[in-house]
Amino acid sequence: MKDGLTRRQMMNAGVAIGLGSLSASLGHAENVVSRPANATGKVEVEYSTYSRFQPSFGGPPNSDQFLGKLVPGFRQAGLEPVMVETPDMEKVPWKMVNGVKEFTLRCTPVKREFLPGQVMDLWGYNDTMPGPVIEAFQGDRVRLVVHNELPEPTSIHWHGLEVPIQYDGVPGVTQDYILPGETYVYEYDLHQTGTFFYHSHVAMQEAFGMAGLFIIHPRIAYDPPVDRDFALVLQNFSILPNSTTADSMAMDWNWHTINGRSGPYTTPMVCKQGERVRVRLVNFSPMQHHPMHFHGHTFWLTGTEGGRMPETAWVPRNNTLTGVAMAQDFEFVASNPGDWLLHCHMVHHMMNHMVRQVGPRIREGVDVSQYAASLTNRPPARSSLEKVRLRTPGYPQKMQGMHMDQSTMTQIMRRREARGMRVGWHMGVKGLMTVLRVLPEDLYNRVMLSNEEIKPGEIFQALVKRNEQRRMTPD
Repeated sequence: MKDGLTRRQMMNAGVAIGLGSLSASLGHAENVVSRPANATGKVEVEYSTYSRFQPSFGGPPNSDQFLGKLVPGFRQAGLEPVMVETPDMEKVPWKMVNGVKEFTLRCTPVKREFLPGQVMDLWGYNDTMPGPVIEAFQGDRVRLVVHNELPEPTSIHWHGLEVPIQYDGVPGVTQDYILPGETYVYEYDLHQTGTFFYHSHVAMQEAFGMAGLFIIHPRIAYDPPVDRDFALVLQNFSILPNSTTADSMAMDWNWHTINGRSGPYTTPMVCKQGERVRVRLVNFSPMQHHPMHFHGHTFWLTGTEGGRMPETAWVPRNNTLTGVAMAQDFEFVASNPGDWLLHCHMVHHMMNHMVRQVGPRIREGVDVSQYAASLTNRPPARSSLEKVRLRTPGYPQKMQGMHMDQSTMTQIMRRREARGMRVGWHMGVKGLMTVLRVLPEDLYNRVMLSNEEIKPGEIFQALVKRNEQRRMTPD
């Protein structure tokens, strides 16, 4: 036989693959462990099945179930898509006016709390930053009524949308500026589907945060259908110590946010084990790309800012480089229970407000606000050489001035989505980081649907215990 395989070996492998395909379609396949090599040095059975309830391989790379590529969620095919979930962001309400979906956007100054007590002055839409999410369907006719409540002219560009030229939103090229106090109306039909976004087409205003998601669903969900659809906007800002205002002309950036918050204040995404999940990433950082890494799972890159990719172009990854003004959609089957990081892998993006440690902020026990208006009255800084360990070159490489008081901790821990996570989890989630929790249905119900008391670390310990029990139980 070809490659030295016997007919019996070929039949054994074929049966395993066939059973794996059938079981995976039902969502209950088990991972087939390779048999030891026989006398010829050939392995008789490979990892040929896929399970939505534990990490598994799924057969050769050309298989529909390879790494869960086309394994569907629990939802039936042929239904409308699930609506997008946007942690820490709002959606724009709409009303039907003579057959047109009408949305209203106000260009406004915004106060945004990046971390508990760390409130920044930015610009956005409808008093939020990022702006609220516009969600619509392919075939809709939409009307976007834009009011400028800023002190300077602006416009809105509909990034990636193929609209009539007069609605592209470029001042001078396609329209006049929207002056302070004025209103401008955009109206067009939606023939595309995918992850798009809107933003000011005034460069400095973009760097000040003026952007929002524009999600367009197909009328019928793409196959394989997903059970969850999350959307995240990545941004960063230059906000130096003793300031709350972004420097839109800076060439370096120190505050990093996901949906307007910095880790660990980013609200975790939560799904059930076995569900098929889509995550949409939009990078609206001024000039920094983000290699986004997802722990515990392999995902398939299924879409870009141009829309859905054909299945033959999907790429399996656990890290994807999301460039400035790019969108990337990825999908995976949530087979591996746990609390999994999704984060930028650039070192200085994995921290909050990474700046030179200067100013009153670094003095322990000192409220910065009392010196902000009168910097000449600052107390003297303590010399680093007072501590012997600080004489070691390169020490410390931890962020300084990041102490969290009880009030801050309460705000971070009290969110339903974070209940039962490992004690101290917040220490590993900073800057451009968030968490996607994959929970078995019973634990998901306890966390997300019940009001019973859950102790810190309780859900994490339950997951660890189940993993140990599974390891000790023979297949």
